[in-house]
Amino acid sequence: MVISNKPLRFILAALVAFLPLMSFSNTEKDSAHVQTEVAHEAAAEGHHEEPTDVKSKIKAFIGHHVLDSHDFTLTQDDETGKYYGFPLPVILWDNGLHIFSSSKFHHGHEVAESNGNYYVINHHDGKIYKTDAAGTITEDEKTGHPTNVRPLDFSITKTVLSIIVSALLMFWLFTSLAKSYAKNGGIASGVGRIFEPLVLFIRDDVAIPNIGEKHYKKYMSYLLTIFFFVLFLNIFGLTPLGINATGNLTITFSLAILTFLITNLTANKNYWGHIFWMPGVPKPMRIILAPIELLGVFIKPFSLMIRLYANIFAGHIVLMSIIGLMFIFKSWIGSTLSFGLSFALSILEILVAFLQAYIFTMLSALYFGSAVEEHHHEEEGHH
Repeated sequence: MVISNKPLRFILAALVAFLPLMSFSNTEKDSAHVQTEVAHEAAAEGHHEEPTDVKSKIKAFIGHHVLDSHDFTLTQDDETGKYYGFPLPVILWDNGLHIFSSSKFHHGHEVAESNGNYYVINHHDGKIYKTDAAGTITEDEKTGHPTNVRPLDFSITKTVLSIIVSALLMFWLFTSLAKSYAKNGGIASGVGRIFEPLVLFIRDDVAIPNIGEKHYKKYMSYLLTIFFFVLFLNIFGLTPLGINATGNLTITFSLAILTFLITNLTANKNYWGHIFWMPGVPKPMRIILAPIELLGVFIKPFSLMIRLYANIFAGHIVLMSIIGLMFIFKSWIGSTLSFGLSFALSILEILVAFLQAYIFTMLSALYFGSAVEEHHHEEEGHH
C-alpha cells in the first residue's frame, strides 16, 4: 500500500501534533505505573503527609517534576506557602462535560467542585479522581492504587501545552522557511536559515542513505516533523518550567505507533515476504523464523519508545538529584562540586536532546527503508 506524497504530508503532520495529546489524556495503567513509582517513593511516610526533612522534600520535588501537572508552578515562598505560576484549564467528562480552572485545586491541596461533583488530585500520581466534599481517597490494600472513579481527563496539562506550543512553533518556523525559499529563489532567509542545515542533514544523511533515492521523498515530511518535534520537546524539558514530555511513556508510545503504522502500511510485498517466507532459507527453517521475524515487527517500535523515554526520564532524575545535593551538603565544597557537575550534565543534556531526536529519526528511516527495499534476486530462493 502506497500513500501519495501530499496526503501523507498532511495526515502525518496532524497525527504527530495531536495523537500524543489524545493518548496522553487517557493514560493506560501500565504506562503510568512506571512514572508513578518515582512519585510513590518521593511521598513522605503516610499517605498525604507533607515531607519535613530536606531529603524527603528533594525526593518529593523530583517526583512531582517528572510527572505531569495541571498547572505551571514556577516557584513557592516557603514562609508564606504562596505559589507563583499560572493555572491551566481542566476538562473532564463525567456524565457530562466539566470545564474549570485548575486553580480550584489550589495545587492539589483542596477539593474542586463542578456542577455538584467533587474532584481531587491524588498526591501520588497527579491524576484527578472523583471524590466527596471531604476529598476522600480510598486505596486498594494490595496495590495501594486509588479505587475512586477516575473521569475521562482531556485537560490541557503542562505537557499537553508544551506539545501545542511545539506544534505551533514548528508550523510558524517552517512556513516562514518555505516562504523565504519561494521569495528568494531557493535561498533561505530570516530565522529559517538556522534550521536549513538540519533539514538538509535529515535529507542527505538520514533519509536518502537509509531509504534510497527512489522512495525517500514520500517519507521526508514525517522524518522532518518527528525530528524537530522530539527536538523541541527535549529542549523544552531543559528549561526551568518542569516539562517532561518525552520522558513520558504515553508520548513516546504515540510517536512509536506512528512509525509502526507508516512502516507497515507502506511496505511492499518483498518486506512481508522476508517476514513470512524468507527467501534463500530451507522451508523447515522458514516456519521457525516466521514467528520470530513477525515478533521483530512489534519489537522495533517498542525499542523506539523505551529508548527515548528512558534516556530523557533518567536525565531528568539524575540532573535534579545532583542539584538537590547542594541543599544536602550545605558546604561551599559540596555545593560547588554539585553546581559544577550539574552544569556539565546540563551541557551534556543538550547534546542528548539532539542525539535522541536524531536516533529516533534515523531508526524510523531505517525501518522505512527496509519496508520499501526492492528484491533484486528473484531466483535466490531456488539456489
